[in-house]
Amino acid sequence: VQLQASGGGLVQAGGSLRLSCAAPRSRQGINTMGWYRQAPGNERELVATIFRSGFTNYADSLKGRFTISRDNANNTVYLQMNNLVPEDTAVYFCTVTLYGRSELYWGQGTQVTVSS
Repeated sequence: VQLQASGGGLVQAGGSLRLSCAAPRSRQGINTMGWYRQAPGNERELVATIFRSGFTNYADSLKGRFTISRDNANNTVYLQMNNLVPEDTAVYFCTVTLYGRSELYWGQGTQVTVSS
């Protein structure tokens, strides 16, 4: 499963960015879609996931500033990031899981840089 993420870039603190990630159609169907991030020197961490039903799960520290959504018709997941702070600087990766399969598929990552 090849995932194509876009929307990263450089933004000033307090600004917003919207990431998107498109997944190809799959015979099994896409179950969860999500976002992780990895800052320099840090481990990769969960940002948010969303099920096909719309149920969402967020990292506690990001609730209220980040919103995940998805377009099931187009197999696309979005991450709206508001009130960004320099600590949000990281490479953001989109992920998907398929029904009936345990693998977590990763996209190539998109860089988000927040300047102070």
